[in-house]
Amino acid sequence: MLIRNQIAALIQKALKKAQKSGALPTFDLPAEIPLSKPKTGDYASPVAMGLARLARMPPVTIAEQIVRHLPKAEFLGKIEVAQPGFLEYYLDPAWIARQVDVILTARGNFGTIGLGGGKHVQVEFVSANPTGPLHVGSARNAAYGDSLANILSAAGYQVQREYYVNDAGTQMETFNRTLLARYRQHFGQAAEIPADGYAGAYMIDLAQAIAAAEGDRFLHLPEADALERLGQLGLEKVLGWIRADLDRMGIHFDRWFSERSLYQDGSFPQTMRILREGDWLVEREGAVWFTAHDPKIKDEVVIRSNGTPGYFASDIAYHYDKFVTRGFDWVIDVWGADHQGHVPRMKAMMRALGLDPARLMLVIYQNVTLLRGGVEVRMSKRTGEIITLREVLDEVGPDAVRFMLLQRAIDTHMDFDLEVAKKQTEENPVFYVQYAHARIASIQRYAIEKGVDPAGGDVSLLTHPAEQALIREMLLLPEVIELAATQLAPHHLTHYAIGLADTFHSFYTQCRVVSSEPGDEAINKARLKLVTAAKQVLARTLGLLGVSAPEAM
Repeated sequence: MLIRNQIAALIQKALKKAQKSGALPTFDLPAEIPLSKPKTGDYASPVAMGLARLARMPPVTIAEQIVRHLPKAEFLGKIEVAQPGFLEYYLDPAWIARQVDVILTARGNFGTIGLGGGKHVQVEFVSANPTGPLHVGSARNAAYGDSLANILSAAGYQVQREYYVNDAGTQMETFNRTLLARYRQHFGQAAEIPADGYAGAYMIDLAQAIAAAEGDRFLHLPEADALERLGQLGLEKVLGWIRADLDRMGIHFDRWFSERSLYQDGSFPQTMRILREGDWLVEREGAVWFTAHDPKIKDEVVIRSNGTPGYFASDIAYHYDKFVTRGFDWVIDVWGADHQGHVPRMKAMMRALGLDPARLMLVIYQNVTLLRGGVEVRMSKRTGEIITLREVLDEVGPDAVRFMLLQRAIDTHMDFDLEVAKKQTEENPVFYVQYAHARIASIQRYAIEKGVDPAGGDVSLLTHPAEQALIREMLLLPEVIELAATQLAPHHLTHYAIGLADTFHSFYTQCRVVSSEPGDEAINKARLKLVTAAKQVLARTLGLLGVSAPEAM
């Protein structure tokens, strides 16, 4: 159990004991005990002030009774009552020091908690249309979704990562027609791309690559067959680009789900039957519409007037598959800012399928502005078009892309400065955190050279304020994981990583880890244990963010 939760449980017990003894009158106890991180002390609670009206007693008096009746706990040191009734708790320094061995024993599992209780969660993210290479906006989606999946796993959920491949519908038809036009142009035929086609130079490159591998055989097929076969080859190549870019970011999916499969496995007609029986469909203007029977939620086409399914039809069938066929307890979809208006309709869809809307979480991420030295960058120097994710990865590397895109809450717009991402200074946050890990690795190598072995190190010697501060910071990781998992907010981990690096660098300037002074052998071993634990926690945190933990820089 988290330390914060243990303190809250102790306060509950103290209140019950105080009431039983008559020191406090009988009143309903709060369901939750508020706790925060104060400027002084490790934890503080204003609970006594919240109970003053119920108890008809001054908050300070209530706080004093809580302290008097508080059960003993090995992790607690002194407890103070501060005006106008705050309870301030200090962790026991000896207990804090002993946690170094606990962290070392846990190895890479330190911070793991049981919040999820083994529930099955699917995180569906990126899912960019396979009609071209990934852009920078998709990088934010990718970094967020993958790190969130890592965090949820550390919080005790069973997580599946999924990429939804939009390989059906109007956009793929337009992609296929554009590709066929470029393919024909390659062989000298007169052909125009559709008015709403994909005009990027990558379509020319794609057509040339297919022509080099397949020759002109698609010119001799009926147009419908040429569109189908050429389009399938184009789809596979674009998905190859996407997979390669995501692989460079260290992102791998458990499943790539084909939209087309929804119309082949019976999911679509099954969902249509459910919606018709529930009176969620209406016919109008020759089309079939989904209606939420709510004037605040706009009706949406499910089957167009030409008989083809609309995009919302796929959404319905896809989520039926997720919840009913595959049985996920919870689904998290990561969508772009242009999907904000779809959220109410998706919740209505859940109700229409007889599912609890709370089981579907739609995370909407905001756009990224790419900067170079503070000046917005709109076009690629290489192609004169929108900058692709691959170009950014080539320039700054995957670690900077992931860490920096995770620094802000996902629902806020953010700037990404390429020049800052390349700096090897404290101004670059990922460099700053990775440097702390590499510095500890350097200390470890130096210790080996000097014959200092941390085995048997006595952690009770770790009493210096800087040593205690570093351990305290490490002990926060489980709480940060809980916060990030509860709020679906990986940015808390980036802030924690920077804070831990700050605390380590402060410790390093105050405490020499491997000293050659006579009589320092014991403290050397203890401090070597301490920094080894810090390195372990830094690596764990960076790993949750999908960022490497280098041994040297």
